[in-house]
Amino acid sequence: MAEIEIRDILKMLPHRYPFLLIDRVISCIPFKELTAIKNVTITEPFFQGHFPDKPIMPGVLILESMAQATGLLAFHSHNAQSNSQSMYYLVGVDKARFKRPVEPGDQLRLTAYLKRCLRGVYKFEATAHVGDDLVSSAQFMTTEMGRRS
Repeated sequence: MAEIEIRDILKMLPHRYPFLLIDRVISCIPFKELTAIKNVTITEPFFQGHFPDKPIMPGVLILESMAQATGLLAFHSHNAQSNSQSMYYLVGVDKARFKRPVEPGDQLRLTAYLKRCLRGVYKFEATAHVGDDLVSSAQFMTTEMGRRS
């Protein structure tokens, strides 16, 4: 089970601040599952407007962090890097559920599971936890654009 440091995450994902929502990968079993960490801090730009009196992480950004975990699993499994010739695009999100708000100071533990790959379309299930509490879950479909021959 591989750990992946931030400098390697930056080689795999095309995202950069303020949209990179993964800080570290704590384990990865290629073609099976990946577990990553997102530290949620009050300095995140979205907290200024969501919501100033009761800051919570927008649900769509929790989904995006889970989607980035699926992208890391795909790239790491193929020993690939994101570049202008190869990038994984999100093509579907299903069964998204939110169980509780995520607040500054929380640490999201994101887990992505590869369920199947058929003709270049990948199906994942992903979860986000804070401690032992399930915060969110969803199914994601991605495909590689600019696929190598």
